[in-house]
Amino acid sequence: MSELSDKPVALVTGARRGIGRAICYALAEHGFNLVVNDLLDGPDMEVTLTGVEARHARALALVRDIADLATHEELIQQALDYFGRLDCLVNNAGVSALARGDLLDVSVESYDRCLNTNLRGTFFLTQRFARYLLASAPPNNQHYNQHHSQHRAIITISSANAETVSISRGEYCMSKTGLAMMSKLFAARLAEADIGVYEVRPGIIATEMTAPVQHRYDQLIAEGGVPMPRWGQPDDVAQTVATLASGALPYCTGETINIDGGLHLRRL
Repeated sequence: MSELSDKPVALVTGARRGIGRAICYALAEHGFNLVVNDLLDGPDMEVTLTGVEARHARALALVRDIADLATHEELIQQALDYFGRLDCLVNNAGVSALARGDLLDVSVESYDRCLNTNLRGTFFLTQRFARYLLASAPPNNQHYNQHHSQHRAIITISSANAETVSISRGEYCMSKTGLAMMSKLFAARLAEADIGVYEVRPGIIATEMTAPVQHRYDQLIAEGGVPMPRWGQPDDVAQTVATLASGALPYCTGETINIDGGLHLRRL
């Protein structure tokens, strides 16, 4: 256990593929061991675990649905039993609307699915993680002090739709807006304990979630809707997360960082 506990540990939700996988890889490259959480197991999870280990980090896979609040205690405890510590939570798990369509036709099922996973589950997992951080002393060992300045962090991946309206998936937008406020609330609550809390807001990122509407976003980019005229990649988000997690911005908390090529800019 002593060898494992010398390195900081990050718990990443929704880590089986896409942005979550890229975040795991970037954190491994920055000296973290990983708790890789997702709703599903299988070949995609194995790829993520193998990639983390190829980057000279240890990985623990914990298959849990964060929408099920009863699993949170076990998730945290199993991570602690294995690694002996937790230093960073990356809230990446999320689902989209069951179907894009008219706001007037949003179903209760789709609404509950988005809010239960994206907001409710994330809020209560963050609450549990924050309680753990407050109850435990900051790490104090040579490796951590040299490379990470004893930084502890909670990083939430929201979306450009936290602010930008998309009436074809209103339930998704509302869940992400809630995450934006959640990050500010936890930043204010945890600042005195020197725990950094950040919101990372991706724009148009090439993932499985955006693949079904690729043509629409291709057209938006071609027409100048994104000042940096290209698709974002999962690693664009991941490198930002790793920078925040590793303590490179030690006097910063409550900040929203847009990873969107300037999509959020209001232009004339």
